[in-house]
Amino acid sequence: MELHVAVGGGSGGDGSESRPFGSLAQARDALRALRRRTPELRSERAVVLVRGGVYALQEQFVLTEEDSGTEGAPVEYRAASGEKARLSGGMALRGWRKVTDERILARLEPHARGRVWQTDLLAHGIRDFGKIESAESWAHSDPGLELFFLGRPMIPARYPNHGYMHIEEVLVKDGHSIHGVSGSRVGKFRYRDPLNRPARWTEETEIMLHGYWFWDWADQRIRLAGCNPSRREMSLDDSHPHSYGYRPGQWFYAYNLLCELDTPGEWYLDRASGILYFWPPSEDSSIGDGQAEVSVLRDPIVLRGAEYVTIRDLAVENARGTGIRVEAGSHVRIEGCAVRNVGGYGVWVEGGKAHTVAGCEICDAGDVGIVLRGGDRATLAPGRHAAVNNHVHHTGRWNPLYKVGIQLTGVGNRAAHNRVHDVPHVAIGFTGNDHVIECNEIYRAVTQANDAGMIYTTGAHPEEWTMRGHVIRHNFLHHSSGFRGRGCEGVYLDDMFSSAEIVGNVFWHVPRAILIGGGRDNVIANNIFADCRKAVHIDARGVGWAASTVPELVRLLDTVPYREEPWVSRYPQLAGILDDEPALPKGNVVVRNIFCDADWDEIEDIARPHVRIAGNFEAGDPGFADRARGDVRLKPDSPAWRMGFERIPLERIGLVVDETRAAVPPRQLIEAGLHAERPGLMYRNKCVRTALVRIRLQNLGETMVRISGRICACNGDVVEGGGFAFELSPGHECGRSAAISVNSVPVEACVVADVDGRTECWTAAIPVEPAAVTGWCRRMEVAVLEPGLGKLEGVSRLPDGKAIEWKTREWTGEFCNIHDVLEKTGSGDAVALFRAHVACPERMKVAALLGYDGPVRLFVDGRSVFHDPDGTNPALPDSARPEFGLSEGAHELVVMLGAGMGRAWGVFLRLQRTDLEPEQAAGPCVLPVWVRK
Repeated sequence: MELHVAVGGGSGGDGSESRPFGSLAQARDALRALRRRTPELRSERAVVLVRGGVYALQEQFVLTEEDSGTEGAPVEYRAASGEKARLSGGMALRGWRKVTDERILARLEPHARGRVWQTDLLAHGIRDFGKIESAESWAHSDPGLELFFLGRPMIPARYPNHGYMHIEEVLVKDGHSIHGVSGSRVGKFRYRDPLNRPARWTEETEIMLHGYWFWDWADQRIRLAGCNPSRREMSLDDSHPHSYGYRPGQWFYAYNLLCELDTPGEWYLDRASGILYFWPPSEDSSIGDGQAEVSVLRDPIVLRGAEYVTIRDLAVENARGTGIRVEAGSHVRIEGCAVRNVGGYGVWVEGGKAHTVAGCEICDAGDVGIVLRGGDRATLAPGRHAAVNNHVHHTGRWNPLYKVGIQLTGVGNRAAHNRVHDVPHVAIGFTGNDHVIECNEIYRAVTQANDAGMIYTTGAHPEEWTMRGHVIRHNFLHHSSGFRGRGCEGVYLDDMFSSAEIVGNVFWHVPRAILIGGGRDNVIANNIFADCRKAVHIDARGVGWAASTVPELVRLLDTVPYREEPWVSRYPQLAGILDDEPALPKGNVVVRNIFCDADWDEIEDIARPHVRIAGNFEAGDPGFADRARGDVRLKPDSPAWRMGFERIPLERIGLVVDETRAAVPPRQLIEAGLHAERPGLMYRNKCVRTALVRIRLQNLGETMVRISGRICACNGDVVEGGGFAFELSPGHECGRSAAISVNSVPVEACVVADVDGRTECWTAAIPVEPAAVTGWCRRMEVAVLEPGLGKLEGVSRLPDGKAIEWKTREWTGEFCNIHDVLEKTGSGDAVALFRAHVACPERMKVAALLGYDGPVRLFVDGRSVFHDPDGTNPALPDSARPEFGLSEGAHELVVMLGAGMGRAWGVFLRLQRTDLEPEQAAGPCVLPVWVRK
């Protein structure tokens, strides 16, 4: 049986090809009526063919149990062959005119006047704008009404347009501290902004701030309650205080301000008048009727209790809430669909059995891309939901943290052959039992957070010993560096999460490939680690700083029948865990892996006796086919074969052509970074087709910066356009030299747009080397003293050197990490000393470029020259630069670091000469020299 739907079809249609219905709802109702009149039709396959065009949905399209098919006779709603059918939850806007109201123009920047347009939403019949909500990262915040232009989401007017403002100082000193990191419970602080833009916000009535107020992994949207620009002070709405509080150095931006509508793509809604203001990102800043839409309808497609129904090749877009929601039922298939520009989730599957999302593109979702929730933890009955062969990208647009690309929850669900990239936090998250994550490609994840994994245990705090049986195999994880390049993990099993098999994966350009956070019975086998700073981290936090969570883990054991069937047979190690020192990371295995250019072993001493390590390849190049281009297939003569390494099916990883996907889209992967040989910017095209790169440099610091470099081309010529726009053919590299001065402040952020004009998630500061700087100090003498000295406030001199036991340590990276020692110090109350020696060929003034994550003092030749009682956790390079003079000859530098109750990890240290003219500093100059002792 076949019914037809077409734009322009009417209520008088009969569903035939010549007289189609005008909506899906008409076709559904007709199918229901036919099957009621003729029950035997239920044994026939039913297809609703949807012709191309835009269908503006006025109400939810809901399918229920009544609309079900059977295994032999499914019901299918799909686009007609070769046609594009779009189901829109938005309303096209008309009646645009340029802003002429002098009061509004006066609030805009001069360069924006004449470019901003307006239209009246009330005249369109739109009165529900949604609420402006305050919500934290793990809660669901709804953006309400959103604006889309030519199929892309636009940006609520914000400041700064890229990057962030910062907390300079908290104003209420209430002694608030978490794990030794100090802050305040009260949202009152002095802000840092060189332009002091809040001075322009006097006429704004509902200013919102989105910030990472205490930790890099916990954000919140919150109202600005008050602002004193002359004192650079802000106070936040105290009815929704942030769970962790506020601390200096953290970052935020402001939005929902008409006066900051100052760049193409930004918009502002005056909720009192219903007037929407917009600067179109078109070539001539013009806009035509119907080019822009606002989201109106919530949850446009819902399947509730339906069975054996397929939604195929349809686009669902421009809606509030969730694009496609599946509740209960069984064997629903969402195939080949595009779900984009939704305020909440792309596809949400809740309960039921054996639902599948396959061959879809999910992008520009405000929240999670795909959620699969199913299975019964009490009986370990699997949900058998699957997300297969989907392209998921640019999700978490409104809620960036813990709103992942693909989320598996419950028991026995699967994510396979997906490509997930450009996500602000986790790419694939999982919680529950017996999930399979295999053959996925993930890159450019964790772009707006730190302390998170590309594949991460989400949804359980603390993560339970009972959440077991997961398989993570044959995935390709690459090119992710964390927010501002501060690092992220490839696979992260947090806080005692246990019993996962991490087998046959490839990690390439991932700062820390695998982190086992105190868990048990995990297997790390047959993986390839290439160009990772650290490969495997295993700690024993259950007997260290996280020991206080163990009683809760014990309590959670009794929430499942872990000593009964089927639990006993499925997880035999779990039944006797309480009799086997449960807080220790026992049963972990690291075998038959390839470590190439990775400082692989980051296993804590207290954890090491409980880890079996055997048969790993660590002897340099294992014989990759073409490592520079990411081809890590092993050559036939690779020595790794002789140690028993098993072939990884690289050709099967990622997207594939099958019945749900006609073609695999080309990968776009552009790197931006510092040239290896000399200061400058380097852009490397890692994709498989020509990519247009547009570089935007925004200057937000306090001094001018010179970016020096050179133009270079590898494997061919570089075609350059005007300004910072040039083309890079696949495999080419190009550096660009420039000297810029914008508001006389240094470069802060870089935004890269691909060949399709989509802005990539580059939020990291461009790593421009300061002039006249030494290399990192990577070799120091270290001593740890107990008890500690708190915030080091009363310390004026160093302890007697004769009583100190110094041990020389050397690090391959720039961060001098001694967390393995600090974590083991009794209560965590300790102080670490880092001693370095330097020789000056002549008298000079220098600055110590310091980074640290606890209270710190710097001593130069025994004299205290700098003190910070708090520190910034995690440590940031060059976050402080105390200056002092050095005479010709040898000098001693000692960094004193408070352990912060076991939370401190270490320091960054290098020196910059400050008494040279800019021209001298930019060229060869005399610098201090680190002396090895």
